[in-house]
Amino acid sequence: MIKTTIHGVLLDVHGAGVLITGKSGVGKSEAALDLITRGHRLVTDDVVNIKLVAEKFLMGSGYELTKHKMEIRGLGIIDVCAIFGIGSIRNRKRVELVIKLEHWDSSKEYERLGLEEKIHCILGIDIPMIIIPVRPGRNIATIIEVATKNHRLRRVGTFTARQLDEELIEKGKDICVSH
Repeated sequence: MIKTTIHGVLLDVHGAGVLITGKSGVGKSEAALDLITRGHRLVTDDVVNIKLVAEKFLMGSGYELTKHKMEIRGLGIIDVCAIFGIGSIRNRKRVELVIKLEHWDSSKEYERLGLEEKIHCILGIDIPMIIIPVRPGRNIATIIEVATKNHRLRRVGTFTARQLDEELIEKGKDICVSH
């Protein structure tokens, strides 16, 4: 079986396996903790074991010793199951979306319309990826929830940004023809 280990947090958010990645200290665990308090489920924090299953999808889990535990700076190690109950955890989850958190860089252009789709390849499998810039005042957990819901809409064929773009282009044609 082909497998790898990734530094990040894996959660079940609205039924989708969301892998949160980013540099140490960017706020992955804090965002995950916020998501857990909203009813989403933790698979593993810090070290995510990922296995290629049937050569077509990725399954993530944690190490037996550390799964369902989180390191929160200022608090230390917490046991998510003991604090939030059995409903706050999962043992494994299919990886369906990668959320990369990065510190806000004012010199960088970030996606604003949602037309551009980024991909993160793990073990030869392309997974949709969203880069979320982190800075004070942004509610990262809410953004991750909405990104996950939007990802689920895309899976069933609803691409809001593309649809709006097409409507604007069509409207532009009508304006050009009528003048």
